[in-house]
Amino acid sequence: MSRQVFAYIKHSAGEVEDSAYELIKVAEQIDPQAEVTALLFGTGDELDKACQQAASIYPQVWKVDKQEHSYPNAELIRPQMMNLLPADAVVLASFDTFGMDLTPGLSVKMGSSHLADIVGVEGMEGDTLKAVRQEHGGQVHTHVTCDMSSGAILSVRGGVFPASEGGQSGQVVDKTAEAGDVQARRKFLEVREAEIGEVDITKEDILISIGRGIEEEENIEIAQELAEAAGGVVSCSRPVVDAKWMDKSRQVGTSGKTVKPKIYLAMGISGSFQHMGGVKGNPFIVAVNKNSKAPIFQVAHVGVVEDLLEFAPTLTEKIQEMK
Repeated sequence: MSRQVFAYIKHSAGEVEDSAYELIKVAEQIDPQAEVTALLFGTGDELDKACQQAASIYPQVWKVDKQEHSYPNAELIRPQMMNLLPADAVVLASFDTFGMDLTPGLSVKMGSSHLADIVGVEGMEGDTLKAVRQEHGGQVHTHVTCDMSSGAILSVRGGVFPASEGGQSGQVVDKTAEAGDVQARRKFLEVREAEIGEVDITKEDILISIGRGIEEEENIEIAQELAEAAGGVVSCSRPVVDAKWMDKSRQVGTSGKTVKPKIYLAMGISGSFQHMGGVKGNPFIVAVNKNSKAPIFQVAHVGVVEDLLEFAPTLTEKIQEMK
């Protein structure tokens, strides 16, 4: 008997997030015969556009169109999901700030198992899911099991699973009436966008991103020279901003900017999920790090175990020679 798997899909301005293309692949790894349904909450034309895009990925899309969902609020969405979902449903969501708000409470309310921050799926044995998580900043992989006999709520780390190419002709089903009405004790007020600095890293195709491995502020010039040679700009991870070596507008990550470059050169960056959560769009990732066990190498297309202070000048020289 195939399982009923539901994927909570985040969207903005009528576009689904990249995680929509990944969650269906996770569902297929859990159960190749699963009946996978996308769940979208929102309002108006933007929701309709996002649902049509989701229907190109998922065979079935459930939409809930309510004005209070103009901005996602887990306090509202959680009870409405309970009204819609079967008791033994498997629910997938992204492991991000919203997912951390939504999924634990949902598992408690539904009496289902909860497994957070999955980075790998090893398969099913009966009703038991075998999955992989990371501990200690990605230095250790843990193999865990999850009892799914009464359903399960699973959050998935973005960017580590393959993405679907779409091509479906899915059906959009309006579930607004069945979702019911609920009252929230918190209210969304507004979104305040971070100020854009002298360079908008969210618009760049090539990012030379530096982390703790840059060692000191004076060495940033090495990355800048490489960026100029490659036709990109310098971005960074949080430790560089915390040290006040670069402006906050240059930070990539869940507490910084979300970027979608074509090429992402990560130098001296460990690759924590907080940082990689800000890298979207499946760029070509090149990682340079002295630590061969750094988590960044698990998502990089090319990995270089080397001191960036030695590697970067050499790469800059080679690029200049090619020009």
